[in-house]
Amino acid sequence: MLTGEIRSQINSIWDSFWSGGISNPLEVMEQITYLLFLRRLDDLHTLEENKSARLKRPMGRRIFPEGDDDHPRTPRPYDDLRWSRFKHFAPKEMFSVVGEHVFPFLRTLGGDDSTYAHHMKDARFTIPTAALLAKVVDLLDHVPMEDRDTKGDLYEYMLGKIASAGQNGQFRTPRHIIQLMVELTAPQPGDVICDPACGTAGFLVAAGEYMRVHHPGILHDAKQKEHFHHRMFHGFDFDNTMLRIGSMNMLLHGVENPDIRYRDSLAQDHAGEEEKYTLVLANPPFAGSLDYENVAKDLLQVIKTKKTELLFLTLFLRLLKPGGRAAVIVPDGVLFGSSKAHKELRRILVEEQKLDAVISLPGGVFKPYAGVSTAILIFTKTNSGGTDNVWFYNVTADGWSLDDKRTPLLAEEKLGPVPSAQLSDAEHEKNNLPDLLTRWQSLASPRPSGEGSGVREFDRPRTAQSFCVPKADISAQGYDLSLNRYKEVVHEEVEHHAPKEILAELARLEEEIEQGMKELKGMLR
Repeated sequence: MLTGEIRSQINSIWDSFWSGGISNPLEVMEQITYLLFLRRLDDLHTLEENKSARLKRPMGRRIFPEGDDDHPRTPRPYDDLRWSRFKHFAPKEMFSVVGEHVFPFLRTLGGDDSTYAHHMKDARFTIPTAALLAKVVDLLDHVPMEDRDTKGDLYEYMLGKIASAGQNGQFRTPRHIIQLMVELTAPQPGDVICDPACGTAGFLVAAGEYMRVHHPGILHDAKQKEHFHHRMFHGFDFDNTMLRIGSMNMLLHGVENPDIRYRDSLAQDHAGEEEKYTLVLANPPFAGSLDYENVAKDLLQVIKTKKTELLFLTLFLRLLKPGGRAAVIVPDGVLFGSSKAHKELRRILVEEQKLDAVISLPGGVFKPYAGVSTAILIFTKTNSGGTDNVWFYNVTADGWSLDDKRTPLLAEEKLGPVPSAQLSDAEHEKNNLPDLLTRWQSLASPRPSGEGSGVREFDRPRTAQSFCVPKADISAQGYDLSLNRYKEVVHEEVEHHAPKEILAELARLEEEIEQGMKELKGMLR
């Protein structure tokens, strides 16, 4: 957890960037990311130095070369380019060293073969003043980088500043929705996880955190540890700033070398990517339409459409191995769209694959940047069908207000899909996510869901918040997947009387009124 002091410092730095003329929050994150990477390089170099001194042999891997022979741009020794050295310089000298010498060195770096080094090749230094640079370096220097939770929380807090700025927030799916989707798919040690529109890598980070909590042994087994750091996580994006930020987000959450790379997922040939992944987690962009010329031809062979949301769903099926599963966010139009492409894609999910669940989200989940209604689709690639029943859940509250402010409705320990404190029935009305997860997990169990409920998910009526719909019913409705197509409304029972009884009652009331009028006239005489 971040202390109030660190939060206050970050807020101050953010304000300093804005007052210094950097109004794009992504650029702020980018500059902070570069500095964090420089500190990491220095830490790695220091580890090698200590190892060399301990073993009394030359350094096996030297990030900062000795001497100045290969550094013609400056007479400064290479050691001055290290974080541990320039952080002690006066602000003006630090500003000169970082801008004129450190960043040119960073762009030609070949000593770190990680994805981070690859994404730093076009690093640009845009911090406007020496005072601001000194302030940022001082803050980052006081963050314990050996503490994964602290540095991860620091970066997450700064990413939250992107969202709150109301600009470029589309790159950030709400953290509790990401956590819900990860919990629903329950990643396993052998999974190979992909987000083809990864942005800041929120889904991949959350999957990594899930693995640490639920499968801690993965980091104690040499083979599983190597898989975790080098082969488990894959993310694509076509925005280089996002790639840098996403890569650093993964690093600060303890994943050493994920596969985060440049790729226009819909436009490029994905030879070698087909049936490569066991789990897809994604909130792809719903940009509307693309030109046919820019879309991969093998995707158009399955679904001929310009709609990005349909093309991404087709891509997910292409990327998954048989038996692989996916949890993805789609706009509601995917569920009930009447075009030929919409219907065909839904038919494929239901008839040729295994559609597991449709989870309807409230319309304000992505405010303030979008008010579009969305849903989470969960499906398994089988290439041979397997859909028997589709589980529907109607989320009416996710723990936050559904207006532009998105303020929490409950205490922090009662938010999210896995709160640390149990919710009452009244609190469930403000946060449906724990109940959703409990009911989902009960689907795999023959026992009733919920203590003492005596109700299995398959037996719930369609008037309930969750219920199952047989495949035959979905097929009969033209593969419409909107929850309201199948949900039944509870009608208030009204007591009915026979016409004779109603007439008799009216006659009785008439007599009472007539008698009352006589008594009133008598009183007035």
